[in-house]
Amino acid sequence: MDNVVTVIGAGLAGSEAAWQAAEAGCEVVLYEMRPGTTTPAHRSGYFGELVCSNSFGSQLPDRATGMLKAEMESMQSVVVRAASAHAVPAGGALAVDREGYGQALTRMVSDHPKIEVRHQELETLPDQGVVIVASGPLTTEKLARDIQSLTGEEYLYFYDALSPIVEAESIDRNICFRASRHGEADGTGDYLNCPLNKTEYQSFVVALKSAERIELKDFESSDDKFFEGCLPIEIMAGRGEDALAYGPMRPVGLDDPRTGRWPHAVVQLRQDNAAGSLYNLVGFQTNIKWGDQERILRMIPGLKDAEFVRFGQMHRNTFINSPRLLKPTMEMKQRPGLFFAGQIVGVEGYMGNAGSGLLAGRNAAAKLKGDEPLELPRETMLGALAWYVTHAESGHFQPMKANFGIMPPLDPHVRNKRERYQAYVTRGKEGLWNCLNGRGES
Repeated sequence: MDNVVTVIGAGLAGSEAAWQAAEAGCEVVLYEMRPGTTTPAHRSGYFGELVCSNSFGSQLPDRATGMLKAEMESMQSVVVRAASAHAVPAGGALAVDREGYGQALTRMVSDHPKIEVRHQELETLPDQGVVIVASGPLTTEKLARDIQSLTGEEYLYFYDALSPIVEAESIDRNICFRASRHGEADGTGDYLNCPLNKTEYQSFVVALKSAERIELKDFESSDDKFFEGCLPIEIMAGRGEDALAYGPMRPVGLDDPRTGRWPHAVVQLRQDNAAGSLYNLVGFQTNIKWGDQERILRMIPGLKDAEFVRFGQMHRNTFINSPRLLKPTMEMKQRPGLFFAGQIVGVEGYMGNAGSGLLAGRNAAAKLKGDEPLELPRETMLGALAWYVTHAESGHFQPMKANFGIMPPLDPHVRNKRERYQAYVTRGKEGLWNCLNGRGES
């Protein structure tokens, strides 16, 4: 099908990708295995089904998700259109009536004159033509195996253990010290270290053991099925008071410059992006509910006022190592014409998933027509998200949602957080307008 864009999966990313390619004038064949073949997570046959919350996140203009929503709206997102038409009261968030939204998105995509929907499960990737893989976090075993053979076994992951991520500016550097294990405590190490004395550590362990956990679904892991290499911190805490101090919180080789000695325990923070604006808590994957998680993590010295851009979580997920495999256009480096979109590329959040589909759909159409691909400027939220998932450190790549921490730094820097976020939005709007105007789209 050399003159057709093939899309695999009609979730948020696939629906958006199919719509964008069709709106660009291409014929589209959209494969969706539901309702004939379903997954443990889905409950309907609707396109873009929301399997968790019914909220797309904040739509306030000075919030990261709100900024992303505004960008997608300006690029004629069908997901945003369907969601906005079926919004329910949710304060500053965009929440939807699931039934109305699902019906609307399914109808809009299915009725598009250039989209042919085939309710069929694909077990292998088409070996030619322009293809978008948007099969989601629960990609079927046979298709996942085919993707794995294409990308390389070491570049496809089936288990998602995410550590919390904090904004660098919110870390108290008067408490945390920079050092690597057995290195000189001269502020030149690769990690920021939060030291805990014995009393602080014991209180932290007690809090972990009593924390309320997220209820696992039947398609996710249970306590006795977690991989030993990525156990949740609360599970480790339950194995004994000193388990964490001998595990991810071991202080060996880390001299606290304030005392000249190793602390009783330590939480290490590793730089998460090239700009150094984000740090993740090393080895701190957890399944604790977010409210308890925030309260407990703020017990860590140096993180009392931390701004969390992502909390830890653990669930079944299929995603590729995008930094090694993809361009910011969502096209595979080694196979031109093959695009990926949605959670399988390592984006998190409903808006982020749909946004990656928007990029993939537009660029698949550009590929088919011989046009220049769309690479959004990093000053936009969607551009920053696409850049992050394709340029993160591949050895420690983990999925990411839209947040201001992945944006290029402002010049000059704005200290006030509210003013800084507004500056990001203003700069992003200008960058998006210039980009689209240069392509004759605005």
